[in-house]
Amino acid sequence: MCGIVGYVGRNPAAPILIDSLKKLEYRGYDSAGITVLNSSLTTYKNAGMIADLESILPGEIKGNIGIGHTRWATHGQPNTTNAHPHLSGDIAVVHNGIIENYLELKEKLIQAGYDFKSETDTEVIVHLLHWHLYGEVSSESKKCDILTAFRMTLKELEGSYAIAAVCRNEPGLLVVARKDSPLVLGLGNGEIFAASDVTAFLKHTKSVMFVDDMEIALVRNEGAEFFGIDGTPITKHSTTIEWDIEAAEKAGYQHYMLKEIHEQATSVHDTFSGKVSEMEGSVNLDELNLSNEQIQHLTRIEIIACGTSWNAGLLGKYLFEQLAGIHTDVDTGSEFRYGYPVMCGEVLTIAITQSGETADTLAAVRGAKSYGCRAMAITNVVGSTITRETDSVLYTRAGPEIGVAATKTFTAQMITLYLLALRFGRARGGVNVDDAKNLIIALKRIPGQIQMILNKKDLIQECALQFADSNDYFFIGRHLNYPVALEGALKLKEISYIHAEGYAAGELKHGPLALINDGTPIVAIATKGHTYDKMLSNIKEVKARGAVVIAVADEDDTEIEKYADVVLRIPPSHELLSPILSSVVLQLLAYYTALARGCPVDKPRNLAKSVTVE
Repeated sequence: MCGIVGYVGRNPAAPILIDSLKKLEYRGYDSAGITVLNSSLTTYKNAGMIADLESILPGEIKGNIGIGHTRWATHGQPNTTNAHPHLSGDIAVVHNGIIENYLELKEKLIQAGYDFKSETDTEVIVHLLHWHLYGEVSSESKKCDILTAFRMTLKELEGSYAIAAVCRNEPGLLVVARKDSPLVLGLGNGEIFAASDVTAFLKHTKSVMFVDDMEIALVRNEGAEFFGIDGTPITKHSTTIEWDIEAAEKAGYQHYMLKEIHEQATSVHDTFSGKVSEMEGSVNLDELNLSNEQIQHLTRIEIIACGTSWNAGLLGKYLFEQLAGIHTDVDTGSEFRYGYPVMCGEVLTIAITQSGETADTLAAVRGAKSYGCRAMAITNVVGSTITRETDSVLYTRAGPEIGVAATKTFTAQMITLYLLALRFGRARGGVNVDDAKNLIIALKRIPGQIQMILNKKDLIQECALQFADSNDYFFIGRHLNYPVALEGALKLKEISYIHAEGYAAGELKHGPLALINDGTPIVAIATKGHTYDKMLSNIKEVKARGAVVIAVADEDDTEIEKYADVVLRIPPSHELLSPILSSVVLQLLAYYTALARGCPVDKPRNLAKSVTVE
């Protein structure tokens, strides 16, 4: 949510800022603005979309340094006054995050003579920075240097922030800082970019430097200097991002989401490529830094995640318990961080986060580590905050995902959990060599089987059109298919705005049956496995109440058509792996339903790609 961009270089800043903001639209926002530093601070901002902001810009804005922002309203209404940047004298600031003690600081600054124009917590930052730099509202004589003023300001802020600022009396200088909110610099040729996501400047450079918590960077076109909040200089090294800019574009697809659904045949393969050996029945995850002995001594796994990642984590629970015999709990980050968990050194914490910046997940991991637990991350973003907060990292290799509704990152997370559970199962003796070989062989078939589903997506679109006017949808599944049902419901509600719920099919009698009436669409994940017969019984239950059943079933299942009204087929696969294929079907069902209803597929209302505030 929200997006920050900054630029300092030799080229006109305004077009670069606007273009960079457009690359961050997927994060979700309701207003936008830019400030360009020339002989003064030239600021334009507006409620609505970036296109609305562009419509008020003049033909040319002079200046080679500036900042920009897309805002998702937290403090104050989504209007032009509350849009960023915010100004105080000759200073302009943009900010992601939440300042928790802003009311206390605001009262102090009002007493010092500062006039607040907005309802935002961000305006506190710019006035506080001005006060530390100049000492009073009307002064133009600095009482300290900009680094000192920034340090003093940050020490008074409580909460989370990524900040970018420019000052008229500091020409050629962009100042940035962060705490619990992502910020990265892109190093170009005689120019430097700042952003909350590398996709903002990936067309210009792949060389990056990550700003870490409690760090300040003084950025000029020739380079950046890093400092701790205590003023200590910090040495930084650049990192090269492997993504191509083409990977972040639509490549001819109508929406990013559809493109990313189609990319799953590749992203799934890339996530397990080089990590499995069917000859030896082994999984190579050296990056874990865990020996067989350490794995054997684990007493419990605690999975922490939010949203789609939580659904992947629930699948992980079944896998770790079945393959490795390790008791596994799954908690949402927002609940775990305020609970009283029973943790110890033999508990492994696994944090799953697509962006690596999810605020609740990060806070929960810090809490888990305070008990002496080892923590590992499953994430898609190299250099994200979670990678620096955990002891080891497994990357999902899905590439940039622009659509707000997660698709390829979800299946990549699932693949990573399969690898991890199989690795633990082999170490703990829960999986023998032959069973491991069979599972790996089946895993290697998954990318081709995903492509088979994509080749027949027209059948899924026909189904979506048939039920697009429905007001309610229910998804049911058992065992490994229960997380799939939850994720299918989440996808549908996220992008089509249809009320949808996922249930464990065995729970129908405990309440959900009361919600079913004539014509209610029920999606039943009924792939072959040890709960198949039970699922057929559950389908009979909902059919008896007048429901219309859409079954997701194996291609070679000749019985299911006797029970379901519509059957969406997947290629036969290993029982443990069928959730991956079923998930692709449900992603397409959600996509085509949203398309039929005229919804903004890539930018669903009120949602953001990266949830960086609590």
